[in-house]
Amino acid sequence: MKTSRAWQLRVRDLVTMPGSRQRPHMKRPVWIIILVSMVCLFLIAAYVYPLRNSAPCSFFSSSGCLIYAEEQSTPTRELTDDEIYSRVVVREVLKIPHVESKNPKIAFMFLTPGTLPFERLWDKFFRGHEGRFSVFVHASREKPVHVSRYFLGRDIRSDSVVWGKISMVDAERRLLAHALKDPDNQHFVLLSDSCIPLHNFDYIYNYLMFTNVSFLDCFLDLGPHGTGRYSEHMLPEIEKDDFRKGSQWFTMKRQHALIVMADSLYYRKFKLYCRPGMEHGKNCYADEHYLPTFFHMTDPGSIANWSVTYVDWSERKWHPRSFRAEDITYELLRNMTFLDQSVHLTSDEKNPVTITPCLWNGQKRPCYLFARKFYPETLEKLITLFSNYTVV
Repeated sequence: MKTSRAWQLRVRDLVTMPGSRQRPHMKRPVWIIILVSMVCLFLIAAYVYPLRNSAPCSFFSSSGCLIYAEEQSTPTRELTDDEIYSRVVVREVLKIPHVESKNPKIAFMFLTPGTLPFERLWDKFFRGHEGRFSVFVHASREKPVHVSRYFLGRDIRSDSVVWGKISMVDAERRLLAHALKDPDNQHFVLLSDSCIPLHNFDYIYNYLMFTNVSFLDCFLDLGPHGTGRYSEHMLPEIEKDDFRKGSQWFTMKRQHALIVMADSLYYRKFKLYCRPGMEHGKNCYADEHYLPTFFHMTDPGSIANWSVTYVDWSERKWHPRSFRAEDITYELLRNMTFLDQSVHLTSDEKNPVTITPCLWNGQKRPCYLFARKFYPETLEKLITLFSNYTVV
């Protein structure tokens, strides 16, 4: 018994000796160093060899995604000269290093038939933020009468616009061209005459300036009002599998605005073969399909695939729901500011609805910065409620 007791004491002393206590602690820093090293190696590899998946691609480098996709893909056919020229131009534009502006601005581009009914609301939105934005107005029917100093002298040379035809895309490109003249314009927002802001200026400015994507709507609709509008005349450059749909109301980074200006190949295809009643009563609307298809094919990893302009399609009609004065309440507007999922209604009976969480730089955030369609009669209520529903 004495021997056994002595042995137990000896074992206890060995376990509690200073040297024995230090061994486990010596191992911990080693494992921490190994873990940190592995993480660092993964991040470096991800930057040097970007993945094709859109989330990590957009986090590290949008141009890297495009170049990777081009280098890894094996063309199933010989590319035409026009396709080669187009790919080279797009690739080179996207590779241009971002030049920091000393005074970065957002270009607000208004596409309107004439006078803007919500100028007084936008005046309240812009007030106090001079030098951080610029305004451009494309009025397609009549010369607008301006009531806000921010809109005076901001009309560009305009042309007639017909809903659903390529003239709508022409007007968008015309606005982008004028806005790109100012090198300080770093982000470009397309708005209609029925659009209103859902947040204050600072919130929208930071949301757009510090994002890593362009907020351009793009989704696959396998129904008659999606790929059913595709024409085989678009071959070989545009295949049916690449045909996409989306809202025309976008916000766009400067590099993306430049490649829209540079594109002639895909624009020409839509100009010729995407129009109402083109073949057998088939209606194709260029403003819903050109940009979504173009960016899906050229730089898919750096677009959000949803628009930051809220539209209510719940009535499933040809046009979205329009809001009248009696509809305008604090609750309605505030609810729009908190929506964090983008809902796409398709014409595909098997998949009529697709829901996508809105991610801002990888984090779930409210989707919408603007909303439409509001009747002019809602102006007074909107001005009264503006400071309340735009509180962040």
